[in-house]
Amino acid sequence: METFKRTPLQLFNLPQNFVIPLFQRPYVWKEHEQWEPLWNDIRRVTELRIVEPHTNATHFLGAVVIQAHEAQSKKLTTWSVIDGQQRLTTLQLLADAACALLAEARQTKLAGRLERLTHNADDFIEDGENPLKVRHLNKDRDAFNEVMAAEPPVDHSDLVAADSQIVKAHAYFSTVVEQWLGNTESSDYTVKAKELTSVLLEGLQLVSIELEAAENSQEIFETLNARGTPLTAADLVRNFVFQRLETEGSDTAKAYREDWPFETKFWMKDVSVGRNFVSRSSLFLNQWLVARTGEEVSPQSTFNRFKSYVEHESSQKMADLLPIIKQQAQQYESWTEAANRPGGSLSATEMAVYRMQAGGVEVLKPLLIWLHEPGRNLTPASVDEIVKVAESWVVRRQLLRLTGSDLGRIVADAIAANSATSPEDLLPRFTGHFARLNVTSTYWPGDEELRQTLATEAAYSRYPRGRLRMVLEAIEDHYRAETGQPQIERKGYPIEHLLPRSWKEHWPVESPDDAEARQAHVHRLGNLTLLTTSLNSKVTNGPWAAKRSALQDHNTITITGRVLKRTDAQGWDEALIDERTTALIDAVLQVWPVPAGHYGKVVDPQTKAGDWVELKHLIEAGLVSSGDKLLATHRDFKGKEAILNADGSIELDGKRFASPSAAGRALRKLSTNGWYFWAVADGRRLMDVRTEFQNSMPADQV
Repeated sequence: METFKRTPLQLFNLPQNFVIPLFQRPYVWKEHEQWEPLWNDIRRVTELRIVEPHTNATHFLGAVVIQAHEAQSKKLTTWSVIDGQQRLTTLQLLADAACALLAEARQTKLAGRLERLTHNADDFIEDGENPLKVRHLNKDRDAFNEVMAAEPPVDHSDLVAADSQIVKAHAYFSTVVEQWLGNTESSDYTVKAKELTSVLLEGLQLVSIELEAAENSQEIFETLNARGTPLTAADLVRNFVFQRLETEGSDTAKAYREDWPFETKFWMKDVSVGRNFVSRSSLFLNQWLVARTGEEVSPQSTFNRFKSYVEHESSQKMADLLPIIKQQAQQYESWTEAANRPGGSLSATEMAVYRMQAGGVEVLKPLLIWLHEPGRNLTPASVDEIVKVAESWVVRRQLLRLTGSDLGRIVADAIAANSATSPEDLLPRFTGHFARLNVTSTYWPGDEELRQTLATEAAYSRYPRGRLRMVLEAIEDHYRAETGQPQIERKGYPIEHLLPRSWKEHWPVESPDDAEARQAHVHRLGNLTLLTTSLNSKVTNGPWAAKRSALQDHNTITITGRVLKRTDAQGWDEALIDERTTALIDAVLQVWPVPAGHYGKVVDPQTKAGDWVELKHLIEAGLVSSGDKLLATHRDFKGKEAILNADGSIELDGKRFASPSAAGRALRKLSTNGWYFWAVADGRRLMDVRTEFQNSMPADQV
């Protein structure tokens, strides 16, 4: 390996070819992120040279890695571009755009000098050969060849590849260079043209890392992957895969064409994972690795873990492993596309993908990949039952709003623990694995805890809308399955409050206590249903008789229909909401069941209490009451009082707050642990009352 500091003229002056391998990612540089800053730097250097000719100003472009290759003709040296293809491609497009403008302006000598950066002279190319010095073998080849061969003046909109990023870059540089050069008849046009040409030839600098054919280019490629537009994990894996195939003597062009599935829009799409976005191909490769290794793999470690797996753990050659990856990627794509369709019944796996998407998690994807691995030969019924177990574990935790941060490790552990388990034993083994979890961060909640929480949970305001809709859809599908009906369409149907949120005008009550009780029921599960179309505001907030009639006229959804059968025109009230809440909870527990005798016991109940106990639970247990005073304990707010409402909210200075911490924060204007900040009348802090509640619960409920 040798390293040189070169100008474009020094790098491109000889007759030669720089080949972009077919497995390199496509051109991704964009106007605001790369083209505009590059042009601004080049323009600045050019203008400085015009004003101060003796400064000889330059601009550093970065590094490129090229590797000597066997010549593709007898006359030309050939290099493979290992890293830096984005900047080399951009430099070529800029030089060609400037060349075309100068040729059109009859600056023949200057245009000729720039053309020698981009095209090999006729003397050095065989008949019918491409004269371009940079050759793309990947998906950008046609666009690059077309725009670089276009005769000036170039009509970019008329090119076949007009929508490609390559052509857009050429068009951008044509525009900005033309605007900067100005009128061809102006006195300073020639000065500007001459100096710009000089900068493009000799005023830019690159570090050229040049490898011999036998050297390991992958190591250099990985080390330099922090510049420009960052490579994704899938980009790094692709480069490694095809270098590995080349080493094995495989036909890389055939493998890229037939077995590398990740070059479509589906796989290039960025998807949300927590607070970050990653390409779907990178996410899949990460989840595939978890399925293969039984280890939790961080997104940042995907490439290194893939490389380690292939080099040290897999007994398969890359030529044999790649078709398996392709097959599983196609399955994954099929599940995702099915989950995104608004209609048609889904399999258990497809439904799990849909529900994870609605719930905002990816945690079970490695397990789905593992269950469907070629050669595992599980029956569809076995797969469905295992998926049902794992989904129950995840959804029950989501309904209690428990943390999901440690669940990926548990899925990886379950895969690792069952790598050698016989197919007939997998279901009890997986069930036992999840049932034995006994700490708050990972346990599988039991029926009673779910009943206690959902009975009074303000579901509409406490759950993300997509997750809540998914739960209602699951209940609907459960009811439909009883009579053999197809699954509900997944069209994002609106969620309707049967007792309206704005109830006071048409749903009056007699006392303030009745008003508090009614308000506490508005967002509960039993007061919510799905509609195929939204009702207008007049109907949705109107009297029950008119609303019930509107629901009857348009309803095709079972969970709504059951409400209509249970009521008449006289009313819908708190007692019926409680009754329906119980019925919907029963359905939830059947959709996502736990093994017989499973209670969700944990060994760290104090931690668990901090995660799920709310003031409403303390009210239901009789430890505090609606109307009780809460007293601030902080020395700066001694004597400040708040009032506890029946729904567990806190009244402070005429405003309602959903939690002790929210009320404390409003008072202090700082982040506040409200359970420590507020005390009841006898001096006990709320955290002490919460501990009393937790310790009073039966052991099989904690």
